[in-house]
Amino acid sequence: MTTAIACLAAQESALPKLQPFTSANAQTPFLATKETKWHRKICGSLEEAIQRSGLQDGMTISFHHAFREGDKVVNTVIDTLARLGFKNLTLASSSLLNCHDPLVEHIKTGVITQIYTSGMRGKLAEAVSNGLMRNPVQIHSHGGRVHLLQTGELKIDVAFLGVACCDEFGNANGSHGKLSCGSLGYAKVDADYARQVLLLTEELVDFPNRPVSISQDRVDLIVKLDQVGDPSLISVGAARVTNNPRELLIARRATDVIEHSGYFIDGFSLQTGSGAASTAATRFLEERMNCKAIKASFALGGITGGIADLHKKGLIKAVVDVQSFDKDAAESLRTSSAHLEISANEYANPTSKAAYVDRVNVVILSALEIDVDFNVNVITGSDGVMRGASGGHCDVAAAADLTIVVAPLVRSRIPTVVRRVTTRLTPGESIDVLVTDHGIAVNPTRPEVEKRLRDARLPIMTIDELREKAVALTGEPEPLEFTERIVGIVRYRDGSVIDVVRQVKG
Repeated sequence: MTTAIACLAAQESALPKLQPFTSANAQTPFLATKETKWHRKICGSLEEAIQRSGLQDGMTISFHHAFREGDKVVNTVIDTLARLGFKNLTLASSSLLNCHDPLVEHIKTGVITQIYTSGMRGKLAEAVSNGLMRNPVQIHSHGGRVHLLQTGELKIDVAFLGVACCDEFGNANGSHGKLSCGSLGYAKVDADYARQVLLLTEELVDFPNRPVSISQDRVDLIVKLDQVGDPSLISVGAARVTNNPRELLIARRATDVIEHSGYFIDGFSLQTGSGAASTAATRFLEERMNCKAIKASFALGGITGGIADLHKKGLIKAVVDVQSFDKDAAESLRTSSAHLEISANEYANPTSKAAYVDRVNVVILSALEIDVDFNVNVITGSDGVMRGASGGHCDVAAAADLTIVVAPLVRSRIPTVVRRVTTRLTPGESIDVLVTDHGIAVNPTRPEVEKRLRDARLPIMTIDELREKAVALTGEPEPLEFTERIVGIVRYRDGSVIDVVRQVKG
């Protein structure tokens, strides 16, 4: 056989270098015994898994945020990496929340020197806004993150993915077991693109585990940890349920807008973003849908218990879930065959071969600020400090037929409707209607929608009138002061730079 290969090589120099056969498992020694074949992915400790992953200084590590404020993985892994002496790492987490405040110290000591994320909150965001990092944070949307992975700008060396349960081959999900967090929509993308995929779980189950959210052929290593996440904290913060009267008033008005917009017809599709008022709007849809005998074809996005309840009652035929926002949504994913788990690529990537956002009729989104040109800020607060996330905001706003933004006119004596937003995330051309507790403004590019809402006798005002009313209540706020130093770069969903965040002066 060796002679035959030599003859082939001489005959055709373009052939690749070929190896002669020696034995069945010469090239795959891990398949030689049942022990190594079945158990080769299981690591005895996180330290062992890190060593086996080949992680080195200067590489990129990634995480997902399905457990939201209950996440235990990021801090555990970064603490371990710091103890092992790693430096100059790029952190590419799908989002960062208040529970990740301990990262501040790891940035100070040089363990982390670059961040890609959809957003950040808490002490970490405050420190970064005040100049903690030498390199600006790259802020992307959920769909835009996948785009950056596909173009190669963002290259994940090792993905550390917390899952509810998996078997010893790596078949994993977030919807079953004791630690159910629901959809692993963001983790699925990391599993597809990372050079090494490391699963962290509290529960190893019998093979084959099912359903399969992350497949065994994507997984390299598995570590069993004492703590991966606390599902009870998923619905804290932006995903919380509200009983605030003002937020409920805004939610009712948003429902009025949907009802009279021209899109409230049998078979319509919807998404409700994070934010108390937008998620609360699902409470008021049920009565309207029953009254008019209307059913939705599907609901998309981060799924709440309110959406799951409408699905259970037959008012929403299918639920398409990239992230489950509470235990009821996670339970619906576990029990309903019409509750579908999708990746962030399927959800919102503008260069995906097909994204669900392109089939959405109506979306309700929140805002920290909106200006008189309908540009929206969900990144920086009234003090200029980063305290929000891009999420899927600009993704679905651009794609939906009708994009509704909900926000109080004034927050803590600061106008929400402003002359110019502090940080532009979603361009005004993608926003159709603003709903506040003092009135509703329709983008002049949608005169047909304004006419329908006026005909329904809803409290329509121009956005300039809303701004004037806000200023009359609070006075003209003092302009924020920033240094010239850029601490954050805001990326639109196609990768282009739509704005920057500058260091707060003070």
